[in-house]
Amino acid sequence: MPNGLPIPVIIDCDTGVDDALALLFAVRHPGIDLRAVTCVAGNTDVDGVVRNTLTVLETAGAPAVPVARGAERPLVEAPRSAAHVHGRDGMGDLGLPAPRRTPADVDAVTLLRHEILASPRPVTLVPTAPLTNIALLLRTHPEVTRNIGRIVFMGGAAGAGNATPVAEFNVWHDPEAAAILLTAGVPTTMYGLDVFNRVVVPAAEVHRLRASSEPGTRLAGDLLAHRPAAPGTTAGGTGGTAVHAAPAAPGGAAGGLGDAGALCAVVDPEGLTTYRLPVEVSLAPGPARGQTVVDRRSRIGGSELHEGTREQALVDVGLDVDVPRYAKLYLKTVEAGGGGTR
Repeated sequence: MPNGLPIPVIIDCDTGVDDALALLFAVRHPGIDLRAVTCVAGNTDVDGVVRNTLTVLETAGAPAVPVARGAERPLVEAPRSAAHVHGRDGMGDLGLPAPRRTPADVDAVTLLRHEILASPRPVTLVPTAPLTNIALLLRTHPEVTRNIGRIVFMGGAAGAGNATPVAEFNVWHDPEAAAILLTAGVPTTMYGLDVFNRVVVPAAEVHRLRASSEPGTRLAGDLLAHRPAAPGTTAGGTGGTAVHAAPAAPGGAAGGLGDAGALCAVVDPEGLTTYRLPVEVSLAPGPARGQTVVDRRSRIGGSELHEGTREQALVDVGLDVDVPRYAKLYLKTVEAGGGGTR
């Protein structure tokens, strides 16, 4: 928090179990000034995303944060949901009530532009979803980049993917949008599968959250319980289950933090180890489409020597994370029961 002031944050999400975990954290951390939430198709259809987002904010006791409906499909591809991971309703089929809150009467791109330019301090933009809304914003209103301090996006992978062997779901869902974000000239942190899959809340803590009488805390526990992190499991779908897990404990399974880790990285960047590396998105049809190609070499190779170098975006790529630190930060925040400022 620069000068002790909370960080202006806008979340673009496809709520989703772990997007919901991220929203709960953002609402309750005193270092975050949650300015707006925009919704895009991904884990479920965009109307379901809007419904889920409003329900989570209501359950968390959030202030009147504006929520806007965005793109219902990628720029080029057909929409592809992740019901196999997040359930038919996108929220683990927990049977949550319909929200009383209603979305803003403007579209997501309009809300993004307004809130970014109206913020008295540069905004940290946190997309935890396919990047369609963000690409439309950057192409339609490039002037917003002057008041975006950083983009911290959950997406991509330097190693294995989950939607395909090499592509992570959010980038694979709309590769062209991801390529637009990476070339926007805004400082960018990639919170990809290399760290996403590692941050796990131990089973005993998940059980304790689920037993809480406070609605938001209890919801966090129920959502974590839907993201079991069993040793030896492999990631699948959108985020999937964790490949590095805490040992099982009485009272249920450990739960992967998922997208919420990107919000932890906003308020506590020292818990994330990043390397500034060239990154590009593979856009060609075929098995590598949607891959974030992260150049981790220490020197150029034969391709550059024979064909010349190509300009690539430099991105702060998360490659290691302090798991206990972020798990503790998340638990402390969601159990505080307070609300973010507006």
